[in-house]
Amino acid sequence: MTELEFSIKQTLEEAGTDAYLMTGNLHNSDIYYVTHFLASDDFTYLQTGAGEEVLFISEMEKGRAKIESRVSSIKTTQDLGYREKMKEKKDPSIAYAACLSELLAGEGIKKVAVPYDFPVFYSNYLKEAGFSTVPIKSPFRKIRSLKKPEELEAIKYAQMAGEKAMEAAIGLIAGAEERDGLLYHEGEVLTGTKVLSVIDHTLLDYGCEAEETIVSCGKDTANPHGTTDGPLSANAPIILDIFPRSKKKRYFADMTRTVLHGEALEELKKMYETVLAAQKKALEMIKPGMQAAEVHNAVCDVFEAHGYDTYRSGAKVGFIHSTGHGVGLDVHELPSVGENGVLLEAGNVITIEPGLYYPEIGGIRLEDMVLVTENGCQNLTGLEKRFVL
Repeated sequence: MTELEFSIKQTLEEAGTDAYLMTGNLHNSDIYYVTHFLASDDFTYLQTGAGEEVLFISEMEKGRAKIESRVSSIKTTQDLGYREKMKEKKDPSIAYAACLSELLAGEGIKKVAVPYDFPVFYSNYLKEAGFSTVPIKSPFRKIRSLKKPEELEAIKYAQMAGEKAMEAAIGLIAGAEERDGLLYHEGEVLTGTKVLSVIDHTLLDYGCEAEETIVSCGKDTANPHGTTDGPLSANAPIILDIFPRSKKKRYFADMTRTVLHGEALEELKKMYETVLAAQKKALEMIKPGMQAAEVHNAVCDVFEAHGYDTYRSGAKVGFIHSTGHGVGLDVHELPSVGENGVLLEAGNVITIEPGLYYPEIGGIRLEDMVLVTENGCQNLTGLEKRFVL
């Protein structure tokens, strides 16, 4: 029995259920993790209490699933009479739900565990058909937080692509000309949209993509997820937050740099140095067995010692988010580095991203991605940190 199968078996025993059932598509990281298979349309994964796994997919995907999926037992919509059910039910969702009912009945299952996001429609149909559904936490999230060697290689590749894109973006900003308080590139105003385009094109060159890259400038940087589409200003902070994903391997990376073209106010310089010091303190603490909350509180301690606000003390400005998060098939996954009782483990890949945000002056954030090792951590982010370009 594999680690995955054993984990689900334990989960099913705790939930008092006969099997675990989930549906999903290429946007569902759990179903990809457990099957190594992706499809645009929804498909289904089932594991019984005895450890037997079934992949239920459309007939057209069968050949590809045999090649790509780690699940050897494959049933198709044709096997379970989907076309006939469609003619009878005259609704694709009802017909699919009827197939799920037949799938469970064929395995002798009566009480089935499902993830929290399992479609309510399917759940209601199964209940009406005589099955019990029990929503449970994903049994894969904890396993996913401990990265295997092949996962680490995929993350490192995405990180390499992210650093190439970050270098291109910073190079564009550094090479800009200042005119009337704005930045210009080749005679035209340099905009956040232009920088974003350079980032996207660079990532594509390396087979990666990023959907919500942050390019923000000036007072927009006071919002941690703020963006600036228009002109970029000189003498103002510019936050660049890139979280690329490998299109082939599906794994993410994550990094942030804050830069400034021109002259920085002393207060901005002080903010930057304090963020850098807070990050350095957190990185020094990371090791297996360390409480994530201790790392987070140490970051808050650094900020408060330098006179900055933190949300730990109820402030709505200053340091207003957690210190970091896990990275893998999702850009935000376990473990969270914040106010929780989580213990870091060797194999975790996490970000350390302290920041300060004040509406009247702007924001500063620095983010590195690290691997928790047996003796400490390995920083997977090699790009330098330089504020004033």
